[in-house]
Amino acid sequence: MSRLAVITLLYTAFAIIATGVNLSLQWLSLRYYQGHFHLPAAMVVGTCAGLVTKYLLDKNWIFHHRDNSAAKHLRNFSGYALTGVATTALFWGCELIFNAIDPAWRFPGAALGLAIGYAAKYRLDQRFVFGTST
Repeated sequence: MSRLAVITLLYTAFAIIATGVNLSLQWLSLRYYQGHFHLPAAMVVGTCAGLVTKYLLDKNWIFHHRDNSAAKHLRNFSGYALTGVATTALFWGCELIFNAIDPAWRFPGAALGLAIGYAAKYRLDQRFVFGTST
């Protein structure tokens, strides 16, 4: 199997894992918190958990970035989070649009937004965060 095929399979698997973490924590948040701004709060909780999960998986398995100094780690995570701003806006937009159509479609809309966002995020992270040519 080619290196590109392995990276594609791993990246897809990690996106599915991070999506599962994200949506699971959104579901838990919505289940246990019904106060003001319950949906935005759930989206933030899920997004943060998915971000950390995906960063750790990508850093170690996709980009093979082994520099674990605190300064380098902070710089990379900050860059990783920044590249996620636009992709998160896309993901949240899809989720909210689907939710406005029918609340039962919120999670499928979120999954669609995450899938599109992750595809774009790979290229952004490759170029601007980890500086690799994988």
